[in-house]
Amino acid sequence: MADPTTDMTAEPEPSVATVPVAPAEQPAEPPASPPDVDLGRRRFFRQFAGELANTAATMVGTVQAIQRTSAELAGTILDPSRAAELATAATPLPPAVTTEVVQFRTSFRVDGQSIRFVDQRALPGEVIEHASISAAEVCWAIRNEVVVGAPAIGQAAAVGLGLTADRVRTAKPYARRATLRGAANALVNTAPTLASIRWAVDRVIAAYETVGELSEDGAAIVDAMNAEAERIIGEVTAEHGRLVDVGVMALDALARPETGPLRILIHGPSGALAGGQLGTALSIAIAAHHAERDVQVIVPEARPNFGGARISCWELAAAGVPHTLVADAAAAALVATGEVDVVIVPADRVVANGDTAATIGSYALAVVARRRGIPFYVCAPTSSLDAATERGVSITIGSRPASELQRFAGVELAPPGTQASVPTHDVTPAELVTGFITPEGVRSALFASPLG
Repeated sequence: MADPTTDMTAEPEPSVATVPVAPAEQPAEPPASPPDVDLGRRRFFRQFAGELANTAATMVGTVQAIQRTSAELAGTILDPSRAAELATAATPLPPAVTTEVVQFRTSFRVDGQSIRFVDQRALPGEVIEHASISAAEVCWAIRNEVVVGAPAIGQAAAVGLGLTADRVRTAKPYARRATLRGAANALVNTAPTLASIRWAVDRVIAAYETVGELSEDGAAIVDAMNAEAERIIGEVTAEHGRLVDVGVMALDALARPETGPLRILIHGPSGALAGGQLGTALSIAIAAHHAERDVQVIVPEARPNFGGARISCWELAAAGVPHTLVADAAAAALVATGEVDVVIVPADRVVANGDTAATIGSYALAVVARRRGIPFYVCAPTSSLDAATERGVSITIGSRPASELQRFAGVELAPPGTQASVPTHDVTPAELVTGFITPEGVRSALFASPLG
């Protein structure tokens, strides 16, 4: 391992290393599943979760192992015919930077002293990597939407802290503590609505405190923080596998084959790129499709940066899932006119009474869904839960720069001087949520004694 640099208390300009990766291509004809592969009956995701948990618990260098294992296992979601091939494969996958991207790509990989993200700003035109070498640079990647999606952002924050610890392993204990505490605070404040960042950061900092904040053993601190980051990645990936399993069963209960495909409106980043290794809401639809369920996914465009159009649709197209892109303003109308059978959104924060912060526009969809009698489900992994906050009114809502609404691709969309407000989230009251899709099942409430 290279010698670390001195402590970094100020955020530097990002050290961007973009590495070309082969662009995603849709095969002419998606490979058919073998006759004996039925993901619904064989409970694919339970096996997936067990294998990932075992990997995280027993292997050395588990960040890389989890990246590799989860890519292989989750790849079978998108191409079930590869399951037998992966089970018998004797040769390792080539390095991720040279692997052709055809149907599946995880959000990031850890490469030595850097974390390499799939740069989501470049999608769908090209697939490139963006390297970050410290927590400060991970903050930059989050703010600039290199990485999008609460679970992936939480995992990236955990890895970023480990990278910073490595860079200050030889620093004096007091200087190291100031650097790591500052880095943790910066990460939490980068996206204040997301529960996943504080959840991950608190865990990694707790590992640091266990060794001793003023310990002289910088190497032991690095090892402890990296090990906790690895555990977080493994746990989140396994948990998402169980959550997706529950979600597929929830869709099965709604399906009416005689009336055509189940029309699922999914709002918010929730595929593998948003989940880190495996997503939530979008991954439910992908898994259902490859379990031979008849589904049609409806995707709002997600202004102002068109994340639904650019990223969700890209992942669905790569997986061969039938989908329809709609304008944000049209989404609620489709629900109101009965052209949607179920709405699913990923939670970025669920507080004690069940109020949920999710991608802006979710509240309107929930109101219309309730009025129309259509189920409105929230995907709620552990990293999204915030029992310490009583009600949604206390959730801090983040915002994007006004320029993202005032102009696009260099074109001015509003007259000079026009003010703009670009909130990232809204809060859906608990009474509008039909159920929370969790790794343990569909729940009407997430906490033992929800507040009134």
